[in-house]
Amino acid sequence: MIAETICSAVSAVGLGLAAVTAYRRRFLAATRIAAYSLVPVALVLTGVVGWVSGMVFKPSVWAGFGLLGLAWLLFVITRTVERRRGAKVPGAKPAKAAGGGPARDAVAPTASAPSLGAGSRPAPTARRAPAAPADDFSDIEAILKKHGI
Repeated sequence: MIAETICSAVSAVGLGLAAVTAYRRRFLAATRIAAYSLVPVALVLTGVVGWVSGMVFKPSVWAGFGLLGLAWLLFVITRTVERRRGAKVPGAKPAKAAGGGPARDAVAPTASAPSLGAGSRPAPTARRAPAAPADDFSDIEAILKKHGI
């Protein structure tokens, strides 16, 4: 009973705000506020509020949510242990035995040599003299030149 009263009050306040917003000639915003303010009354009339309030105050429902949380936690723990241990899952395909180690696997296959860690750096180019303070893009240009763009 109190939930229905609260939902009705929230809807009434929302419709009042929508009326004030429409009075200020902001009809799109007023329509959006009116739509949001009608949702609580719609939930009351469809019975969703009664169902949720009946569910929230039952200890057996909370025990069920606790068990769901425990099951989820156990799934997460087993997946974490499985990944750390490197256990083989039945039916899973074996990993490729490609050379290069984990650092090479983390890079896209079509990446260029410098991003693969080839060790060779491009020769430094001649730097321009600092630009005048009016040039706001000089720092951006320097970064782009540094990366060869």
